[in-house]
Amino acid sequence: MSVGNISVVPVVTARDLRRFARFNVQLYRNHPYAVPDLIGDTINSFKPSRNAALEFCDAQPFMALMDGKVVGRVAAIINRKANEVWNVRTVRFGWIDFIDDIRVTEALLDAVAAWGRERGMDRLEGPFGFTDFDPEGMLTDGFDRIGTMATIYNYPYYPQHLDRLGFKPSAEWVERHVPYNDVPEKMERLSKVVLERYNLHVAKLDHSKSTEARIYAHKLFHLVNESFAPLYGYSAFSDRQIEDFARRYVPLLDKRLAVFVLDSNDELVAGALSMASIARALQKAQGRLFPFGWWHIIKTLKFKHDHTLEMLFVAVKPEYQNKGVSAVPFARLTKQATDSGFTLGETNPELVTNNKVQSQWAYFKDVEIVRRRAVFFKMI
Repeated sequence: MSVGNISVVPVVTARDLRRFARFNVQLYRNHPYAVPDLIGDTINSFKPSRNAALEFCDAQPFMALMDGKVVGRVAAIINRKANEVWNVRTVRFGWIDFIDDIRVTEALLDAVAAWGRERGMDRLEGPFGFTDFDPEGMLTDGFDRIGTMATIYNYPYYPQHLDRLGFKPSAEWVERHVPYNDVPEKMERLSKVVLERYNLHVAKLDHSKSTEARIYAHKLFHLVNESFAPLYGYSAFSDRQIEDFARRYVPLLDKRLAVFVLDSNDELVAGALSMASIARALQKAQGRLFPFGWWHIIKTLKFKHDHTLEMLFVAVKPEYQNKGVSAVPFARLTKQATDSGFTLGETNPELVTNNKVQSQWAYFKDVEIVRRRAVFFKMI
């Protein structure tokens, strides 16, 4: 596909995929707020041997070229499982980056739309990844704040281009800064009442046993499938994805920053995961683990952590929602974070319509919304 001197080409070869992966790092090099993708992670996202989501997703990355130089990228994705659950025919666009030239943006999205129409799709939406563990949502406010490991940073002109091209928001998220001092008294009281009322207890993890942590991680991701199922566009994780997540991420987690709430039969009913922010470390790595990127990340996680905690997610079994049970992981996590020297919690994106999560922040003082983001759609 060509528009003037702009051509959009499918990524086919390993060299193409590396150019695709490097473009984000190049576009945001030395930007004070952008957290670069790890080039290797982006490459592996499009390899079936490394990404279990490709068992139920179809994908095609594209690059926009101008005089032979990469000026934009995008991935077309069809998540067959999500389309079936939500009864839609949506082709997603993800991993989208482009220079400030609306012709480039239009050419990229036209390529995704054409690819989707060829496969029976009638709706274009994004930025989405394969599943909810991939970064999603385009930044629409909060461009003057450093992002997180799990979120997308983009220039302010991105949503402006989409608006000019006729896209409309289909879902919106907010992200917050939560100052850590002490556990809010009301939340602490509610946590104690809930534990006693429903005969629940918090698992005591042996910090030296990684096998134990992996078992709980498996249970937690299955719980996420249950509790997140009603959320916009959610696609359940497969068993292979859960195994991949546990294998890759559990060794990096500080078990003091994980909370697992169990019932009288030791079944998981609620859980929370968090980790020290590695945003600054990823900036120093500049998209590469080697030769020194890995050291910046390990140093932050294991030896000298940032004072900011990334709150990855909280999940509660559906039958325990609206019973105050979420106060337990929130209260425990706040205490453990404070005791570990963290002074600020940073949430990952939370749907503005997810009132169960939004209501938790009423317990805390001086909570601030620092970023907003959205996904956009257009019928094709």
